[in-house]
Amino acid sequence: MRRHLLASAVLCGALLGMAPSAFAQQNGIAVTDAWSRVAMAGRTGVVYLTITDSGAPDRLTGASSPVAATATLHETTDDHGVMKMRPVAALPVQPGKPVKLAPGGYHIMLEGLKQPLQPGETFPLTLTFANAGTIAATATVQKGAGMAMDHGSMGGMPMQNGSPPATPAGSPPAAMPGMTMGGTPQH
Repeated sequence: MRRHLLASAVLCGALLGMAPSAFAQQNGIAVTDAWSRVAMAGRTGVVYLTITDSGAPDRLTGASSPVAATATLHETTDDHGVMKMRPVAALPVQPGKPVKLAPGGYHIMLEGLKQPLQPGETFPLTLTFANAGTIAATATVQKGAGMAMDHGSMGGMPMQNGSPPATPAGSPPAAMPGMTMGGTPQH
């Protein structure tokens, strides 16, 4: 009996300890499953999560976190085989239609990380909604989720076995899809 009580207490404590990262709710808006990838300090990180609205229609208009200089909403799209990213001013949230920020779609970009994001760690995130106001959530850095790419570094370059395609010695590199040679990469 004593062993069962101890096991129950440990389980309850563990569940309570993860409640902030698993669920945050205010004014009909619920934020669940907030997670991030491993990233190095000074680089760019990312946050994914799910938003569910059980009240009036709303809009996600911003985000912030003390772990980054800025946190902005972005959308990744596939433009004829070239992945592109663009900032998004606001993201509509409708009652009964969960919005999932996920790889390959909408996400929160963390620019200028002030600390590394290590597997198993958590960090605070504040989401700002047009009507519901601010909602505090906690993101968990997922173990094995991989390094977050510095989104401005590759510009859609195709990879072969994790490396750019080889060019013959002495020849200039060919233009890669999604890259602008001699200019700023478009992403």
